Amino acid sequence: MSGRRFAPYALSLPALLLFGLIVLVPIVMTVLLSFHDWGQYKGIERVFILKNWREVVADDYFHEVFLRTLRIALWVTVLTAVFGAPEAYILHRMRSPWRGIFLLVLLGPLLISVVARTLGWALLFGGDNAIVNKVLMGWGLIGSAVPFMFTETGVVVGLTHVLMPYMVLSVWASLQKLDPQVENAALSLGAGPWAIARRIVLPQIVPGMLAGGIIVFALAASAFATPAILGGRRLKVASTLAYDEFLNTLNWPLGAVVAVIILVALAAIIVVSNRLVERRFAEVFR
Repeated sequence: MSGRRFAPYALSLPALLLFGLIVLVPIVMTVLLSFHDWGQYKGIERVFILKNWREVVADDYFHEVFLRTLRIALWVTVLTAVFGAPEAYILHRMRSPWRGIFLLVLLGPLLISVVARTLGWALLFGGDNAIVNKVLMGWGLIGSAVPFMFTETGVVVGLTHVLMPYMVLSVWASLQKLDPQVENAALSLGAGPWAIARRIVLPQIVPGMLAGGIIVFALAASAFATPAILGGRRLKVASTLAYDEFLNTLNWPLGAVVAVIILVALAAIIVVSNRLVERRFAEVFR
């Protein structure tokens, strides 16, 4: 009997050891590295100091970078929710074979490297004669060229395009629980389209929007390729800042501090958001 009791733990032990080796050990090493000292000529010294943490906490430059990262991630999350939720609803209402075709169109960009997609946006944004500016000026929406490259706007647009499928799929999964006959019943009882959307559809898709928002926010806040290409060296976010500290200035302890702050902040936000999602699911399906 005792052998059966410990059998699940024995079976899960290889997976736990693998998880510890490839996830927990590097995290612990990064945390320890953040407390080491570094000098241009002496390199990394294995001493326990708080100098790197004090520098990040006291320097306004780091505050600006972290606030910019948070601002970009929030904008991307909001835009994917605003445009992704209606797109998921339209996809849900489609019939075969159009649903399969448009689902393939939606998932198609995920099969292309994020670097290739971001370079495509760089070609659309680059310079005053870029295609996007020409189209907007041709439509009379703007009077002069709008700078997109090396700005937060360009980074937000690029990340929104890259991360939109995650929001759409999350909302679409929530809509699978929605019976179309409920909407038809509301129509037969005199409810208008806006009333149906507000009182029937929206409560069903809010959990999916929250779940998709967690994924999008985490990926946007930790994204590297898109901010590095569209933001360049003049527009730093947390991930590109950590990259520069590790590989350009070679100040590994300071880069470790930035990496640990990103990890802790994202973990805290995800835990709190998960509690909100669970509570929302409990209220919807009570």
